[in-house]
Amino acid sequence: MLDLQRIDKSWTLFLDRDGVINHEKKEDYIYNWDEFVFYDGVLEALKTLNGVFGRIVMVTNQRGIGRGLMTDADLHAIHTNMMAAINKAGGRIDKIYYCPAADKSDPSRKPNPGMAFSAKKDYPEIDLHRSLIVGNKLSDMQFGRNAGMHTVYVRNTHPEQGPDPAIDLAFNDLADFAKSLQ
Repeated sequence: MLDLQRIDKSWTLFLDRDGVINHEKKEDYIYNWDEFVFYDGVLEALKTLNGVFGRIVMVTNQRGIGRGLMTDADLHAIHTNMMAAINKAGGRIDKIYYCPAADKSDPSRKPNPGMAFSAKKDYPEIDLHRSLIVGNKLSDMQFGRNAGMHTVYVRNTHPEQGPDPAIDLAFNDLADFAKSLQ
């Protein structure tokens, strides 16, 4: 069981994007910055989380690129604006990993753990057993399990999700999770 009191600067936080940081579009993609809307309380939560975790990375499936509906440049523009807003509010994300593949067998497409292994390669101090993923889908929780990390489910988009062995803890949203660490 995940004991939140054990978390310190030696831990790494992995964050999903759509449905955790920002409102997701039902069965569609965020194509540009104008469509990107932070959830209430997320910027403040990221400031809190900045003070708790030694490393914060984002891991996000972005198959809209693989399907030809948007480009890497479109995604980069969204992330540049997102990071500026997060940094201005006192939060941080050290690096963003994304998987553009539409193929579910791609090793980096969640629930496969490739993005976690890429983060570990870039930041060798990451201990995946002292890491957790915050996500809004079971595929995020399975990604965490597949990488050997703890899992935190947020109910923003799927409040009906019941208990599941892949979920260690559940909160209403990222702000709720951040408050639990204060």
